[in-house]
Amino acid sequence: MAKRLYRSVQQKMLGGVCAGLAEHFDLDISLVRLIFVGVAMLTAILPMVLFYLIAWLVIPAQPKE
Repeated sequence: MAKRLYRSVQQKMLGGVCAGLAEHFDLDISLVRLIFVGVAMLTAILPMVLFYLIAWLVIPAQPKE
């Protein structure tokens, strides 16, 4: 069965989007957060903030086990 993308509930800082992406792609959470901040700085911050807010609304929270 394919892995589903969820926002992380345990390792979140704001909404859990970066932590959820890191878990889904088996990457280090710090690396995903650094990439997010780097891309945000290169794109004048606003597009990445909009992406994060939309992802926060669209990606479901991780179900409790």
